[in-house]
Amino acid sequence: MAAPPARARADYDYLIKLLLIGDSGVGKSCLLLRFSDGSFTTSFITTIGIDFKIRTIELDGKRIKLQIWDTAGQERFRTITTAYYRGAMGILLVYDVTDESSFNNIKNWIRNIEQHASDNVNKILVGNKADMDESKRAVPTSKGQALADEYGMKFFETSAKTNLNVEEVFFSIGRDIKQRLSESDTKSEPQTIKINQPDNSAGGAQAGQKSACCGS
Repeated sequence: MAAPPARARADYDYLIKLLLIGDSGVGKSCLLLRFSDGSFTTSFITTIGIDFKIRTIELDGKRIKLQIWDTAGQERFRTITTAYYRGAMGILLVYDVTDESSFNNIKNWIRNIEQHASDNVNKILVGNKADMDESKRAVPTSKGQALADEYGMKFFETSAKTNLNVEEVFFSIGRDIKQRLSESDTKSEPQTIKINQPDNSAGGAQAGQKSACCGS
């Protein structure tokens, strides 16, 4: 009977914080707008510092609240955005398939992650603007896949304009993080049961689930 009040207080099972990083102009804000609002705009407005959107999705019968932070790609905002690395559970590294320099800079962004983010943060590589004419493409799909393989990341090519793979990217990283959180809960459950609920395994399971809600 305790479940409904908990659901009323927090209408989700997991809170997952994601971070979008990459050079300015690669389409991070457009990807976020497409995923959160289902819209696309051709007007380019540079993100100043930091922005975020929220969308709740369902994965494997669980409600997942995604809090997605969109960072500014310009160097002058770098010190502002590094503060957000530590709290991120997942990071989307975005480059523009028509801009080779944005792809080459992914390794610099990975160094930033290694310096500022948690060791177990989930990462995914995203080659955006895949709808562009092949004559304008500067980074072959195979090159993006090879870089992702080098760092042990999943890889998607997306288009915020045509909605190609946008849902798939966010759902994929969301599912991986949920899996990691639920596994860490499972590992901690025996200890919780032993200390707090020696004769009630259900109570221990609930405690494990509640810790996932906090999502820090």
